[in-house]
Amino acid sequence: MSNANEKKFPWKPLVAALLVVAVLVALRTLPVGEWLETFNAWVAGLGAWGFVVFVAVYVLAAVLFLPGSALTLGAGFIFGIGLGLAAVSLGSTLGAAAAFLISRHLARDAVSARFGGNEKFASVDRAVGREGARIVFLMRLSPVFPFNVLNYLLGLTSIRFWPYVLASWAGMLPGTLLYVYLGYIGRAAAEAAAGGVGADDGGTLRYVYLGVGLLATLGVTIYVTRLARRALRETSAN
Repeated sequence: MSNANEKKFPWKPLVAALLVVAVLVALRTLPVGEWLETFNAWVAGLGAWGFVVFVAVYVLAAVLFLPGSALTLGAGFIFGIGLGLAAVSLGSTLGAAAAFLISRHLARDAVSARFGGNEKFASVDRAVGREGARIVFLMRLSPVFPFNVLNYLLGLTSIRFWPYVLASWAGMLPGTLLYVYLGYIGRAAAEAAAGGVGADDGGTLRYVYLGVGLLATLGVTIYVTRLARRALRETSAN
């Protein structure tokens, strides 16, 4: 029988550390960007199942620190604005929730060892302790905080799970809409190049509409980002 006071082997931090190392090595050595482009093309041919597969892969990408911008643009290209926004919003929120739970319950020691002593994280931790979901919402609006890293960092803070999920979902919406819209414009341009849209069938009017929509979306995104940065500065000063 083993001694009751004997320390257990730290298998969870070890597994988490090995996973992080493996992911970092893969990102540096493998053509991840090309794979994501190939994946987007494959999903486009799956029909209704493409939505489900896309969401599942987006969740996995968030957990494994894979870049989500190519997937987000691909959603607009494949599904259009409405369905694309729904796919990315669902995938990114579920991915953020999964990474949060991994950080809090499985890889807490490994994440804390990597970021816990960071001065910026200490300020984030204090702000979340004071403001809760509000500060999470503002950080999601601001592009200063990387999506994948923030998922794991917030798992170390005192915020509860559901307020974190709801604040993350709402805060990510403006940026998600912008990228999905850009992907949709890319599809419109591809259709025009292939002869799908011409000046004689309202193509010019459509491009005017898309351009105005893009400018409006970009303007709103910039505006709310500035508001978020200002609110974050005020919170840090208090």
